[in-house]
Amino acid sequence: MRTWNDYKNHVKAIDPIAKADLENIEELASIVSSLIAKRTELGISQRDLAAECGLPQSSVARIESFKTTPRLDTLLKMMRPLGLKLQVASIG
Repeated sequence: MRTWNDYKNHVKAIDPIAKADLENIEELASIVSSLIAKRTELGISQRDLAAECGLPQSSVARIESFKTTPRLDTLLKMMRPLGLKLQVASIG
């Protein structure tokens, strides 16, 4: 029986465009998952985070449910009140 990871690895191995797309999705999912985990850890509601960031609560909900891809400035707005910082690292 094949797993989702087996399938992703197969697609990444045979299709360079799909590989890049999957890696971008995985990176964004990691960032958003970190936001959710930290917000939950701090006991902050989506409504409170949204108010702190100057965003509608519905925008926070759409980002957290992966229904929309946030812009960089939106991610940074959400990270500040959570005490998170975006760092850039070299690949390789």
